[in-house]
Amino acid sequence: MSMSTAPPTTPRRLPLAGVLRLGRPTDIWFKPAVSVVAAVAPPNLTLLALGRLDLAMYTMAGSLCALYGHNRPYPARARTLAQVVLGMVGGLAVALVTASLTANAVVLVTVGALMAAVQKVFCDATRVGPPGNVVLTFISSASLFAPQTLGQVPGHLGLALAAGAWAWLVGMAPGLLRPHGPERRATAHALNATAAYADTHGTGRDSTCTGHDSTGTGHDKARAAAVAAVQAAWQSLLAAGARPDRTRHALEHLVVRAEVALAAPADTDPRLLRALARDLRGTGRVPRVAGAADDLLGIDAERAVPRRPLRRRLGPLAPLAARTALGCALAGYASLALGVGRPYWALVTAASLYQANVTLTWSRGVQRVVGNLLGVLVFAAVVPFAHLHPAVLVLCCLAFNFGAEALIGRNYWLGSVCVTPMALLITEFARTQDAGQLVTERVVDTLVGALVGFGVAVVVTNRRAGDGIEHALTTVERAREQAARLLAEPRPAPRALASARRALSAALADLRATADAAGGEWWQRALPQERVVQAEQSGHRTLAATVRRQGTHSWDGARTTEDVRP
Repeated sequence: MSMSTAPPTTPRRLPLAGVLRLGRPTDIWFKPAVSVVAAVAPPNLTLLALGRLDLAMYTMAGSLCALYGHNRPYPARARTLAQVVLGMVGGLAVALVTASLTANAVVLVTVGALMAAVQKVFCDATRVGPPGNVVLTFISSASLFAPQTLGQVPGHLGLALAAGAWAWLVGMAPGLLRPHGPERRATAHALNATAAYADTHGTGRDSTCTGHDSTGTGHDKARAAAVAAVQAAWQSLLAAGARPDRTRHALEHLVVRAEVALAAPADTDPRLLRALARDLRGTGRVPRVAGAADDLLGIDAERAVPRRPLRRRLGPLAPLAARTALGCALAGYASLALGVGRPYWALVTAASLYQANVTLTWSRGVQRVVGNLLGVLVFAAVVPFAHLHPAVLVLCCLAFNFGAEALIGRNYWLGSVCVTPMALLITEFARTQDAGQLVTERVVDTLVGALVGFGVAVVVTNRRAGDGIEHALTTVERAREQAARLLAEPRPAPRALASARRALSAALADLRATADAAGGEWWQRALPQERVVQAEQSGHRTLAATVRRQGTHSWDGARTTEDVRP
């Protein structure tokens, strides 16, 4: 099929409606909030008792690692947290050694920009999850401008590593009470999302059946959300590893049911899906559904597929690395030219903007500016109180730590209202400073970083976004053809058919995510929108056919081992 010759459909308008709208808090909003307080409080209170709050910046580097990995199964979380701690300490080491060797601000900004680009790319390539590279860049950039000698570096790194080890323990501790909590939440979300999609059946025009592009309807939005939720549930279960586990095995069957409901919504009872999701709360028994033994054959096949090499995952991120390096460097240089004493604030602001495309980068820029400006007002109101005693200063920082993580899930700007005064108060640990000067410099650096950072995002194009769609389309077409060939056989092997269904489902989820990301990118050739729509239509029809062929679409007898009330 030839590429569409339609005029470019990439949006050129910068959205404002909805950018600051508050969403619902996440299911586990309190977990990162409580974890970061538990990770930060003991080191800071210990330093307070010793009269060495000036060292708190180094312990904060390790403590803030507790923000990561809350959606990951505990076996995967252990690895992720260890990697984050090592990455944090490694970036801190580079920053401290550089700071001890030179005081040239231009050199320091340049090193900070390059580190920001490396941190951004590796966080995206490894999909480490929120808060991504921003915390790493904040710590390493601030450390570049901290007075330092080579002799002090080992001790400061030791503090960061010790606090990082404590953060690892804090992050892993909930697993003692609810060892399958993340997988249960992901599975429940998939069941609820597919139930919401099943509710829309017959209420809107179904693009998989009509042959028309109804993108943007409630029906299609519900399907896209369900596809993403099901794929996220699989990724959570796959990340837990292949070690035999009865609970995860039961959860896998539930996700299969969600996947089947996604492919055949007409045969789905949404009430039963929601009942199954409710039974996943707490630590009770996982509902078990009646199903064919070959339901999970596709999962076994997917586990056997090796992960893409890291270098192949890094390649498509080259434009994003260039944006981050150039944007952070220019923001820092502009701050220096204006005579601001902390150019790393402008650098971090620029680093925090860069998202999957220009449109999302703009939205994040608006959120960052609004949140920071409101945050400096909060700081100005709180700082007289914080100056009463070092203990009050520490408690204020802990309160803002909690508030930032509790609120940021509703909208980035709301979390920034707490992050900004927290970051400003941290600078007070070493010595009391003029509040008016801090506020002025932070406002200037926020505006400089946002304007320069977004300007670079517009100028540095990402032509690879279109290539990503082509690759995703090819993957979907091949997966659909493989499934269609099996459907044409009189008696396809159950393992082969299950594997084909899983491959097609994953390919469709990847295509939608890739198309959404590319749709907000500027300065590229026209995207093959018609091919994307047609591929999704035919892919979902084939997916439904595989479900019917497997005979797993019926919910007759699919009851739990306990009393589930629809």
